[in-house]
Amino acid sequence: MSGKTLELIRDDPWLEPYRHAIEGRHFHVKEKEREITQNGALTLSDFASGYLYFGLHHTADGWVFREWAPNATAIYITGDFNGWQKDEAYRLKPSGNGNWEIHLPEEWLHHLDLYKLIVEWEGGSGERIPAWCRRVVQDERTKIFSAQVWRPENPYVFGTNVFVPNTSPLLIYECHTGMATQEEKIGSYDEFRTNILPRIAKLGYNAIQIMAIQEHPYYGSFGYHVSSFFAASSRFGTPDELKHLIDDAHKLGIAVIMDIVHSHAVKNETEGLGRFDGTDYQYFHSGARREHPAWDSLCFNYGKNEVLHFLLSNCKFWLEEYHFDGFRFDGVTSMLYLSHGLGESFTNYGDYYNGHQDDDAIAYLSLANKLIHEVNSHAITVAEEVSGMPGLAVKFSKGGYGFDYRMAMNIPDFWIKTLKEKKDEDWRPSSIWWETTNRRADEKTVSYAESHDQALVGDKTIIFWLIDADMYWHMQVDDRNFAVERGLALHKMIRLVTATTINGGYLNFMGNEFGHPEWIDFPREGNGWSCKYARRQWYLADNENLKYHFLEHFDSQMLKLICSVKNFQNTAIQKIWDNDNDQILAYMRKDLLFVFNFNPLQSFTDYGFLVPHGKYKVVLNTDDKLFGGNGINDDSVEHFTLSDPLYESQRKGWLKLYIPARSALVLKSL
Repeated sequence: MSGKTLELIRDDPWLEPYRHAIEGRHFHVKEKEREITQNGALTLSDFASGYLYFGLHHTADGWVFREWAPNATAIYITGDFNGWQKDEAYRLKPSGNGNWEIHLPEEWLHHLDLYKLIVEWEGGSGERIPAWCRRVVQDERTKIFSAQVWRPENPYVFGTNVFVPNTSPLLIYECHTGMATQEEKIGSYDEFRTNILPRIAKLGYNAIQIMAIQEHPYYGSFGYHVSSFFAASSRFGTPDELKHLIDDAHKLGIAVIMDIVHSHAVKNETEGLGRFDGTDYQYFHSGARREHPAWDSLCFNYGKNEVLHFLLSNCKFWLEEYHFDGFRFDGVTSMLYLSHGLGESFTNYGDYYNGHQDDDAIAYLSLANKLIHEVNSHAITVAEEVSGMPGLAVKFSKGGYGFDYRMAMNIPDFWIKTLKEKKDEDWRPSSIWWETTNRRADEKTVSYAESHDQALVGDKTIIFWLIDADMYWHMQVDDRNFAVERGLALHKMIRLVTATTINGGYLNFMGNEFGHPEWIDFPREGNGWSCKYARRQWYLADNENLKYHFLEHFDSQMLKLICSVKNFQNTAIQKIWDNDNDQILAYMRKDLLFVFNFNPLQSFTDYGFLVPHGKYKVVLNTDDKLFGGNGINDDSVEHFTLSDPLYESQRKGWLKLYIPARSALVLKSL
């Protein structure tokens, strides 16, 4: 290791006592990269091209199929074409290093043929779906999954080959194609493309984060128990239909981020990678580390080069084959720690460098970020990580792990805790300011008030915590109801303060922008396999006789305001005032002044804020009648600062405003 101090440590002197651990991890990544790239003879992208070799491929003289199964003693392809029999003509031959291969004539396989592998090992055998297969389908009658040959006569051709995401700022619409339909059914890629993408573009979001893309046997897992890592889930349509969705999103200026799951895998053996070649340890740890104690899943062994090859190739595959613009990595905390973060306190820096970390997983994440940005320099990577590990969203060259963003997971936790435990009169603006702005200066975050996590059955969305059962009876525009009016007011204020304090991006889960009622509950035995709660009721927002459209309109105008300031996320954020007794918070970003009155009872007349001299005009008001408010203020009135000799040298004066209870104003300096 060189004597040069990494920027991560230089920028944060509190990390100096842990220099040895930080530099050791950094060195470990570089050594692993040298190893897998043969001392630089290959690029990371060269190494991560396994999907071009393994799996089923059409060639000039027929088909070739390859699989890695080092413990196997024999492998056969079986399917529609041979009566699902173990046929010697379809027997693979070993080709060295645990690899198996077979060449088949053109006429032996056809588009849409179903197939599997019969894998044999000493003392046993089993049917397996190929690890690298790109298409998996489920029989509607038997519910059995099989691989499927996918070679259409007219494959989809992308119309947009080069797309540069807009990250100024990054405005993410988190979504799930299956539950994006209004009908009580599983929605499709095509329905999402034609019905939902235009809504998202109209709202002003510039990115979608799609969940549940990788094939998973249980729909209710939300896509987090993956079985086939290279196969786009067939529940929602074909590979070509997903490509069409992504292409159309790009034409609308919307980046497409995939929610990728490399933190664990489903335990299933006939559908997934569990005991693929008869061993516990082909892709996963053996012994006590094999199973995740909280997720009922299997944990990858990131120390094996073959596993690195598989997972890194998976990242490159989705970028190259489907034109995804990046990834939100799920379960990063679980990967970083040998304990998966369970039972850890994370109260000081020492907790990140106490020997409880998985250096192999850290190496994988660092290499994955290097690879992704090597393949696509404009790609976006986001880490879902709760422990606060320093350097996660810092470039590897500076000593970090290379993510572009990390999720600000403290913020939704704070809002739900506040709604559950505090009376309105106990909301403290100082705490709100702390939670929404508390982050490392050298790392960009994605802020959000709630994601899909808060919407799952057993919990409640923010709007449901606020209004609860009154949503069923009092959401008509002409119905005056205290619970509903309070809920709408706070819903807008919570989103406004969360979205306008960002230093990177903002995220909203599908439907929450208009206060979608109720929870998410996927079809399962306990609910009679119903899709009633695994869909989105768009008609609620489209009906102007209901109050939902007020929230959707506010969301759109809020995003429009944010986008009106160039590089809003990078502008300095300055607290002007907070007073926990009055429940007032004010801050400025460039020429925008944000003023919040969280007080549930008291409106304030001539409340003064010391701001730069000038004239100010209201550009957004949560209490506007257009957003379901009372419209108490006349927002056409221009406001002028009053001079104060004490602050003349600072070119500041007092701006005095009327601030209604439970409302927020955004003013622009003219």
